[in-house]
Amino acid sequence: SHLEEKTQWEHPKSGKRKRVAGGLPYGWEQETDENGQVYFVDHINKRTTYLDPRLAFTVEDNPVKPTTRQKYDGNSTAMEILQGRDLSGKVVIITGANSGIGFETAKSLALHGAYVILACRNTSRGNDAVQRILVEWHKAKVEAMTLDLASLQSVQRFAEAFKSKNVPLHILICNAAVFGAPWCLTEDGLESTFQVNHLGHFYLVQLLEDVLRQSSPARVVMVSSESHRFTEIKDSSGKLDFSLLSPSKKEYWAMLAYNRSKLCNILFSNELNRRLSPHGVTSNSVHPGNMIYSSIHRNWWVYTLLFTLARPFTKSM
Repeated sequence: SHLEEKTQWEHPKSGKRKRVAGGLPYGWEQETDENGQVYFVDHINKRTTYLDPRLAFTVEDNPVKPTTRQKYDGNSTAMEILQGRDLSGKVVIITGANSGIGFETAKSLALHGAYVILACRNTSRGNDAVQRILVEWHKAKVEAMTLDLASLQSVQRFAEAFKSKNVPLHILICNAAVFGAPWCLTEDGLESTFQVNHLGHFYLVQLLEDVLRQSSPARVVMVSSESHRFTEIKDSSGKLDFSLLSPSKKEYWAMLAYNRSKLCNILFSNELNRRLSPHGVTSNSVHPGNMIYSSIHRNWWVYTLLFTLARPFTKSM
């Protein structure tokens, strides 16, 4: 209302009322000037204003009954889903967070206030990822720590280093994975795809279970894949065949090994949720989308070619 120089929240004809709700949009911060007046800073476009940016996202005081239509779909971004969320005080660990899905997840959570630990095999790449997030928001709380899932000793060292920080753990995202890797054994004598994709994460969760319980409500997220549907881990009599989980070189096929590890992720997540949900720790497995163009296909040029051809038709990073 220009006559009264104030905002009118009630529609003059319909009588509907609106109000400001939720947190500030991404990139905005609220400050106070020397006269005690509140103003707002847009760090993305490097400008200030005394107008609350949330005026663009007002909600009705008496909202209509929500429709059955889902709120998000395959085109939704992480930043859209987290819009208005304040994750200040939340501590998050993400494995394999220096690139791909892990990096986008880490960045999105950090830009909404969470303290995010990027658990990476390559320390320098982890530190580079931290700097890329800090360029977007200098106040982001991010840190890189070394974690090599192909070494159970490294997993143990990581867990001990994290516990020494004496901080809670609200979200553990088990994202790191290898795909299409040639057969090789880890230093623990296990087939590498099985250990990196599943067993290393299994051990990590076991080591951090007490911290998760103490931090409840907390959650574990296993990044699995629809590929789990195209394999089997039972023998002809219907019992678990351990030789399929960590096969010999003769019995190894990269795609099958990946599928089996993803099936193990889901079975583990389901049982973990059954055991820990009564203690305030939930566990979910997630399929991030088919053939998303990340660095996971780097082990063989044929996979790189397939992912490149599929790129225009799949979700983008």
